[in-house]
Amino acid sequence: MVKKEEMVVTPWKVSGRIDYEKLIKQFGTQPIDEELLERIRGHTGRLHLQLRRGLFFSHRDLDWILDKYEAGEKFVLYTGRGPSGPVHLGHLVPWIFTKHLQDAFDAKLYFQMTDDEKFLVNPELTLEDTARFTYENALDLIACGFEPGKMVIIRDVKDIGHLYRIALRVAKHVNYSTVKAIFGFEDSSNIGIIFFPAIQAVPCFIASEEEGHNVPVLIPAAIDQDPYWRMTRDIASKLGYYKPAQMHCKFLPGLGKGGKMSASMPETCIFTTDTPEEVEQKVWNAFTGGRPTVKEQRELGGDPSICTVYAYFYYLFEEDDEEIAELERRCRTGGVLCGDCKKRLTERINRFLKVHQRRREEAKDILDKFLME
Repeated sequence: MVKKEEMVVTPWKVSGRIDYEKLIKQFGTQPIDEELLERIRGHTGRLHLQLRRGLFFSHRDLDWILDKYEAGEKFVLYTGRGPSGPVHLGHLVPWIFTKHLQDAFDAKLYFQMTDDEKFLVNPELTLEDTARFTYENALDLIACGFEPGKMVIIRDVKDIGHLYRIALRVAKHVNYSTVKAIFGFEDSSNIGIIFFPAIQAVPCFIASEEEGHNVPVLIPAAIDQDPYWRMTRDIASKLGYYKPAQMHCKFLPGLGKGGKMSASMPETCIFTTDTPEEVEQKVWNAFTGGRPTVKEQRELGGDPSICTVYAYFYYLFEEDDEEIAELERRCRTGGVLCGDCKKRLTERINRFLKVHQRRREEAKDILDKFLME
């Protein structure tokens, strides 16, 4: 009997089959229910694909931040990236949604590149490595359509002078037993990573410091980062700030069997710099819910619920709800073969990457306009 891999979700490791309902209970968050979706729809019109299809599924104080907005109090957005390697499609998921929120609510975005964290937790990375990845990742971020003046990129190592004063105030209110319980630090953990959560808390409060009054903050990010904001929310009121609100997204699956898209398994990842030939090869080798033979597929149909190719259409590359429902129906009834879906997905991804890679190249000329002064 094959032993089922235990679910692990931490800021530094995600493995096993993810049970999102269990995570909601484990982390103490709230599901994004129909009432909240209707409130959002009132401000945005048609709901974004990632909300309609449940990719963003959980929250903390989303109802509160909508109350503030509806009372005339604008909020800012905050999210980030740990620059430990190249960007893949899974990283783009919350960035695309963040851009939607920014446009819909006219919100400024603070985007933190935690190059310090990745240096501290990965023994193989140097500060030069993380600085290089920060630059490359920033190009991908800008390529998502963000504009100067509406987004500020925070590079922790370069911009520590902007962060350290607030980080010290945060750190003074968090004891070691608290971060040990939240993050699982051990005696062997280096002292840098023990202090780092105070650094990651800072962008929650920068807007309030800059404007001289409390500014609500909404953080759209993958749920593995939730422990940082739990700690931050615990001490926010002690420092005189609002608690940051959050929206949590699921993990985009890799093209292999089970698990999220991870750069540690590059054959299951679509990187933003992949060539059309690389995309075709990776998609062609993807795990599907299809049958072993064409005959069985035609007679018995496939299972889109376990198919990574279908997941990419569902979460990213098919906006039309009727079309995605028809694709599911045809898969289950044997009306479409896996090869047909793979060919179609390859074309969709390559069209997307052609535009993204052009914008990424153009971002080199305007990157300085997004950096902290």
